Amino acid sequence: MEIANRHRHALSKNQKWTLASTSSGFMLENMDVLFLSFAMSSMIADLHLSGPAAGLISSITNVGMLFGGIIFGILGDKIGRVKTFSHTVIIFAVATACMAFTNNLYLIYGLRFLAGVGAGGEYGVGISLIAEAFPKNEIGKLTSIAAVGGQIGAIFAAIIAAWIIPTAGWHMLFLVGIVPVVLTIFVRKHLHESQQFLNAKSAEKDSLLTTVVRKMFATPRLAWQSLGLMIMMIVQIAGYFGLMNWLPTIVQKQLNLNVANSSLWMIATIVGMSIGMMTFGSIFDHFGPRRAFSIFLIGSAIMVYTLSLATDMITLLLIGAIVGFFSNGMFGGYGAVISCLYPTEIRSSANNIIVNVGRAIGGFSSVIIGMLMDHYNLTVVMGFLSSLYIISLLIMVSLPGLKEIANKQTN
Repeated sequence: MEIANRHRHALSKNQKWTLASTSSGFMLENMDVLFLSFAMSSMIADLHLSGPAAGLISSITNVGMLFGGIIFGILGDKIGRVKTFSHTVIIFAVATACMAFTNNLYLIYGLRFLAGVGAGGEYGVGISLIAEAFPKNEIGKLTSIAAVGGQIGAIFAAIIAAWIIPTAGWHMLFLVGIVPVVLTIFVRKHLHESQQFLNAKSAEKDSLLTTVVRKMFATPRLAWQSLGLMIMMIVQIAGYFGLMNWLPTIVQKQLNLNVANSSLWMIATIVGMSIGMMTFGSIFDHFGPRRAFSIFLIGSAIMVYTLSLATDMITLLLIGAIVGFFSNGMFGGYGAVISCLYPTEIRSSANNIIVNVGRAIGGFSSVIIGMLMDHYNLTVVMGFLSSLYIISLLIMVSLPGLKEIANKQTN
């Protein structure tokens, strides 16, 4: 009853701005990052790029995310969430916009690295803002709402790319990337640091780097908790990249679909992802992370394999939406779990380190899937992805911290 009454109460001004700015930040970040995917074929033709040279652009972006995650995660815990959030948005926006003015491959590599630095730094800082602005028993739902913003960004990227590239070319598409800078004006004007963060700063005794190492890796239990969450995040990102990078090509071959129909499949999958995020957040808040992750990891393992059985367009769209529901519905839950398991003084660092290690390593799943496709049939490829979710499930149930979160929520 108490929880129900709390939901009926209006959000405070700071809570509204926190949720709006974080969701918008994730939306604009994902939009800017996905501009590269939609512009890649045009860039290859225009700049006469080889396959490895073009693929390295994406890989460098992921490496930048890892560096940015570590650097800005620590800065977020050191100088404040709001200021750091603004810096990350400016970096990825300006670096993306500068792509509009270059045809030099090495300069493109440098700009994509910088864009990755900004994008990688934003996640942990944004999640920390949410975790410190809302009650703990609502974090699952609210981090999932913010994560849905990223899916909206993917849809915007597709629409804007389809409109701009045919008429103005890929350079002009990247120029749109400057738009997120406007967000920083509102963030710096309306958001302020939480009292929870200010209290943690005033009580700080050791150096931040020492505190991060001590709170994340000092004991075998903490080290396994951090490593286990990294592995789960690697699986999460590997599944996402497998879905969004390879499955459109796979289903085109399987059902002889054209590009328009495969795009329709992607839209259905993204809609399923968004609904899954909201559902996961509610289950997380009411029943705890272990039950929420168990349902979605088992569902992902089953439905990814089932995707190989689709024989017509309607079945493909339905299964694609369900696969998206389970496989990416969990994404917002990682920020909620990390924010609950690690203390305020390292919350930003822990989120960014764990998530961006997952991004950097999990992003290479597209390479592994490509190798499997060259030597094996679709059943083996889908079986590989399904097995990853089972591994993640086994690791999840071995993490004692997740059980403690559930106990705190029910007490």
